This record gives sequence, C-alpha cells and structure tokens, in this order.
Amino acid sequence: MKKIIGRLSDISRITHRAAFSDMEQKIKKHKYGSDAFMNILESRYSCHSFNNYPVSASKLEMILEAGRLAPSAKNLQPTRVWVVKSEEALARLHKVHDCYGAPVVLIVGCRNEEAWVRECDGINAAKTDAAIVLTHLMLTATDAGLANMWIWDFDPRKIREVLPETRDHGIYGMLAIGHPSSVEGKPTELHDQRKPIEEFVTEL
Repeated sequence: MKKIIGRLSDISRITHRAAFSDMEQKIKKHKYGSDAFMNILESRYSCHSFNNYPVSASKLEMILEAGRLAPSAKNLQPTRVWVVKSEEALARLHKVHDCYGAPVVLIVGCRNEEAWVRECDGINAAKTDAAIVLTHLMLTATDAGLANMWIWDFDPRKIREVLPETRDHGIYGMLAIGHPSSVEGKPTELHDQRKPIEEFVTEL
C-alpha cells in the first residue's frame, strides 16, 4: 500500500512539474498587461475583400458598446455611429463606395459644435474623439474574430447624399467589418512593415 501511495505521490509531483513547465512556456514577452491585447494589435490588418457571411448580432453589439465606451475630450462625446447592414442601406452606400464587399459598415461621424475646443489655439477635438471611437470599434472587431478595414478614401458629401440620415454630422471615417474572403482577404505585404522602435520613439 505504501508503495502504491508513494508512486501516486511521485506521479503527482511529476504532473505538477510538467504543469509548471507548461506555465513557464506560456509566459509571454510582455511584463505587464494582457498579451492577448498585444496579440490583437499585432494580428489586426486591413482586409481588402470580405465574403457575405453575416456578422452575429452579439458580436456587433459588443463592438458598438466598445465604441460607446471610448473616451473623449471633456467627455463631451460629439461622435455618432451609423450601422449600415440592411440590403437597402448597403445598396445606397455602394453607389459611392463598395466598402470591399463587407456585410456591415460602421460610419463614424462627429459634430464640431459639440466638441471641446482648446483655448490656446482653437483646435477642435471632434475628429480626434471620432478617431478614438473608430479605433475602439476596429480593435474590438479584431478581438471578436472579425476582419476589418478602416476606410478613409471617400467623399463625405456623397455619403451624406446617399445616406441623408448622416447629414447633421461631419463624416470622419468608415469601418468595414465581416469575414475575409479566402483569396483577397489576407494581409498584404505592407502589413508587417513598421519603423524600428529607434525611429519611432525619442527619449528625452
């Protein structure tokens, strides 16, 4: 009996050592915060082609909530998001931009008159606030396993013409989200091209 208990104890110690070894192997390169978040930043890319597989309502709800939680100057929240996903709305939008065939397009707009203005130079924070919202939407979409594309190559006047619901706001940007097509939806050769940290950061 003692021999059996001893063997079980040895097996237990070996199992614990193996588990600890696995844990050491899983220790990531970043000392603080979540490596999962860093993986989101590293894996996100601009998707140039989507298939027509739908985006689930639960994922879309999470993405929009992340945008709602985005910070803004003085917390004035001058930003608004329009969700373009119905067949009719997408058809109207496609008259001025194909949005790479994405099944859902989030239009991010803002109003200068609702934003904080820096007194020393009159800089209006509306576009910065909108950029922060769009970044939250983009990274949360990536976290939800969805490909996405930050779209800036459009004429805001034409967007307001085909989607008059947006007319009271300046159109800052659009985010196409969905599932990537099997061929053209992959990262391009530009995806991994980044300046070295020495060129990006200057320590004073």
